[in-house]
Formats: sequence, C-alpha cells, structure tokens
Amino acid sequence: MNKRAAGPAGGIAAAGPAALFVALAGTALHGQDALIGGIEVPWGAVAALVLLASVELWLGAAFRSIVPPAFCGILCYALTGWWSALESGKRLIIDDTAGNIWIFGIAVVTVAMLAWCGRYRTPQV
Repeated sequence: MNKRAAGPAGGIAAAGPAALFVALAGTALHGQDALIGGIEVPWGAVAALVLLASVELWLGAAFRSIVPPAFCGILCYALTGWWSALESGKRLIIDDTAGNIWIFGIAVVTVAMLAWCGRYRTPQV
C-alpha cells in the first residue's frame, strides 16, 4: 500500500479546517494577559503561536510535506488579517501589543515551521 496515498490534496484538505481552528482559537486566546510585577505579559498571544506551531508541525509530520503547513499558515494569516481589518466595533483583533504579536507572529512561526518540516520530506523513489 502506498503510504502517500493522501498526497498533496489530502494535506491541503486537512490544513484548511486546521487553519480555521487555529485562527479562531488563537484569536480568542491572544487577548489573555497577566499582570506580573506591574507589567502586562501577553501570554495568550504566545500560547496562540505555540498552538499554531504545533498544528503546523503535526501537518508537516503527518503528510511529510511543507505544503500543508504552508497552506495552514497562509490561510490562518489571511483570516486573522481580515478579522483585524474589520470596521471599528466589529474588529476581533485590535492594534495593541497582543494583537501585533499574534498577527505578525503567524508569519514568523510559519516560516520557522516550514524550515523545520522540510526535514520530514521523504525522497521520491
């Protein structure tokens, strides 16, 4: 049996719902913060980025390709960008420290996971 039966289409099909989940959960989580020594620490944004990294790592390892993690990162970035560009009052991600860490961290984490998941590719025989 062919281990790569799912192929690129299966990886992209899995990455779509995964990206939607990460975008929703990360957006809900990114605004959480803690007051430590009088300083606000945006732990929710960091936790959201860890969630994104783990999902992209899972996609890369499961499908042994960089295409699913790349698609997941691009779709997650597009969704969160759209939610941060809504008109005032409907905006889900505001322009603050936690929002900036979440939005711009998506690109950084995705590039890092693409570099890491490149190791999982199997040589074509």
